[in-house]
Amino acid sequence: MYSQEKDFTGSRNRHCEFSIMELSTALLLGLLLLALLWKKFSRPKDFPPGPLALPVLGNILQMDFSNPIKNLREFSKVYGPVYSIYLGFTPAVVIRGFKDLKEVLVNKGIDFADRPQSRISKIISDSRGLVGAPYGRAWKEHRRFTLSTLRNFGLGKKSMEERIHEESVYLIDEFKKNQDTLVDPHCVIDNAVSNIICSIVFGRRYDYDDTTFRDILNMVNENMKMVTGIWAQLYNAFGFVKHLPLPHQKIFRNVKTVYAFLGKVVEEHKRTRVPGEARDYIDCYLEELDMEHEDGHKSTFDAENLFTCVADLFAGTETTSTSLEWGLLYMMTYPNIQEKCREEIDKIRGDRDRLDYDDRVKMPYTQAILQEIQRFASVVSLGVSHAPIKDVQLNGYSIPKGTLIITDLSSTHYDEKYWKYPNEFNPENFLNEDGELVKVESFLPFSAGPRVCPGENLARMELFLFFTTLMKHFELHWPDPKSTPDITPVFGLTQKPKPFKMRLVPRT
Repeated sequence: MYSQEKDFTGSRNRHCEFSIMELSTALLLGLLLLALLWKKFSRPKDFPPGPLALPVLGNILQMDFSNPIKNLREFSKVYGPVYSIYLGFTPAVVIRGFKDLKEVLVNKGIDFADRPQSRISKIISDSRGLVGAPYGRAWKEHRRFTLSTLRNFGLGKKSMEERIHEESVYLIDEFKKNQDTLVDPHCVIDNAVSNIICSIVFGRRYDYDDTTFRDILNMVNENMKMVTGIWAQLYNAFGFVKHLPLPHQKIFRNVKTVYAFLGKVVEEHKRTRVPGEARDYIDCYLEELDMEHEDGHKSTFDAENLFTCVADLFAGTETTSTSLEWGLLYMMTYPNIQEKCREEIDKIRGDRDRLDYDDRVKMPYTQAILQEIQRFASVVSLGVSHAPIKDVQLNGYSIPKGTLIITDLSSTHYDEKYWKYPNEFNPENFLNEDGELVKVESFLPFSAGPRVCPGENLARMELFLFFTTLMKHFELHWPDPKSTPDITPVFGLTQKPKPFKMRLVPRT
């Protein structure tokens, strides 16, 4: 009996010893893991400061991804115009304020001209094309080719203006069909603007009732919103999220469908093109693929880059259509500004059926309105992310090569140092005391530097001609005179207005 009790006690003691040993090992491993995580989320020497980051999650829980601009502004009040945050395991440097944005985008534009590569960007562009491609030979050659081809098909010329005027006729006719009912302008505006680039890239336009094309535009719009959302950020931070049945799966489905649509367009071009007689951008690219390069360098042009460039050009029109939608909403919100704008349009137009793009130089108030639309809406509020091509110094901080750089362009658009009325919609922000248009250096709707938007000139022409045409033909009224429009933006890669309807009154 005593022996059994002794054995039992000994066994219990050994079990306790093992339990203590296992607990000690677990605690040691836990402390080691915490130390590793702490080192991982501790900012390197001379890296920009920022809020304390949680292990694994970083600062994700401290941010509202339905509109992170507010969070970025609050962090900046504590840590200054150049600071860092962690998106999961990924460190990011945020740049706010005109002085530092100019330093990054212009003064050190080449140093910061690269693009960070995330899981989402790999799905969408895979480091190809015009927008997401890293800084280097392939990007330079494709940007040069694209700008040259666009010029050959009318960019900056009278022929491009004629394309926009022709599309304006369809746009006005479509609105007139629905003038007796409340009109949601989104689909019609989106279609009209997209048709301009489609005429250059695809060699054709699409009717407003083309359901296939409408679905493609909707998918582009959806992705513009979702790629900045919380689910996309979680996927960027944690690769395993890709396989979970979460909302980000729609991004993948949309990309697949859009590329299938573009694939059919390219295959049709291959079947019908005549070498030496290019009809559009795709034909020009296919001719480039046929060329043999005498310099011995391997060409950067290939089928995958063609797809991505076409997709980039196609998706880029969404910023212009969004700006036009904001313009309509602001004109209903501020009817006195709408009326004053229309008076200038009528005065300069006279008895002509339409305005020409050259007329804009005599229309400072209308130009000020269009620029104020872009400033106040700040459509591409965070621009497209940058990355250093090498280790760089900024404001005394060391930023390693490849670091994600978030350029908060909206911070320059509401800065009291540069604007008379920073927090209200007012065209006087772009006019001097004599009513003349003035250039404001801190106005960055298309970003700046080497990565400035390649479609800037086309966007400016489209905005002026489409906007003045709509103002010539219609008075724009908010449906309920007892309420005011909600001008709170819906955040995404582009900041869009909430869906709205308007009442159109034709002008005689």
